[in-house]
Amino acid sequence: MRSTNISIDIELDENHVPEKMTWNAPDGGISHEETKAMLLSVWDEKSKEALRIDLWTKDMTQDDMKRFFHQILISMSSSYQRATDEEDVAQKIAAFAEEFAYASKIKG
Repeated sequence: MRSTNISIDIELDENHVPEKMTWNAPDGGISHEETKAMLLSVWDEKSKEALRIDLWTKDMTQDDMKRFFHQILISMSSSYQRATDEEDVAQKIAAFAEEFAYASKIKG
């Protein structure tokens, strides 16, 4: 059996607010790549709920955060389709992503 590792390094200010984040995924050729935001979700089988960590640096712009969420919604649609084969529900997620883009003014 083979294993691999993905890691995230976070530098905090004196108030424990992220100032700098880098991530590593050696199998994907990623080494200390800087990022401004991350959302990590894991499934807790016992409690049947998603556990998450949402972090962003203090210099992440609001406009970039809106774009980040929009792209996450689009990718959720695709992931949901692959995981469940429910095209109709995946399309509803994608439609919501488009509504979000207009409501958040990242598309006009």
